[in-house]
Amino acid sequence: MRKTILLFIAVLLLSFLPSARAHSLTSSAGEDVTLQKVEPFAYFCIHHKGPFTQIQEVVGTLLQEARSQNVFPAGPMMGIYYNNPAQVSPESLEWELGFPVTPQALVQPPLEKKAWNFTEVAAALHKGSYETTGDTVTKILDWMEANGYVQAGPIMERYLDMNPEELKPEDLKTEIWIPVEKKGA
Repeated sequence: MRKTILLFIAVLLLSFLPSARAHSLTSSAGEDVTLQKVEPFAYFCIHHKGPFTQIQEVVGTLLQEARSQNVFPAGPMMGIYYNNPAQVSPESLEWELGFPVTPQALVQPPLEKKAWNFTEVAAALHKGSYETTGDTVTKILDWMEANGYVQAGPIMERYLDMNPEELKPEDLKTEIWIPVEKKGA
């Protein structure tokens, strides 16, 4: 089952269609923050309330349901995070795992189809384990404060590696987006 899930993810990620138009996200540290214009897109997901320790279970359900419903992702797996683990209990965390999808795709519960309608994001490429993406989120938030922006939506992580379990944690790549608007706008 595990190899099937990894193969499924690899095939899905090969179909990656970039939805961002912006500056390159490269640096030796992998954490340069840029302002990007992004196109709205549809995605399917499983919305979850509970601790991040349940991510593996949700990934399994997401992949199984996508396969059984013949829903084909149009980009990399992503996580969307609605609250801050430093401010709420693990049981109160709200998050989604999903994939971009064509607007015509039809999904049934427990999958949900939603739209990402944010068009301007502060973004950075995080290189390292998923457990340390919070460091890059903090750098993005600091950049936003220094440049007169405020958060205008949930944080999105886009998981860019086709087979993350085959990589060392320090080699994983995650693109992080935070929707923004100018202060006072």
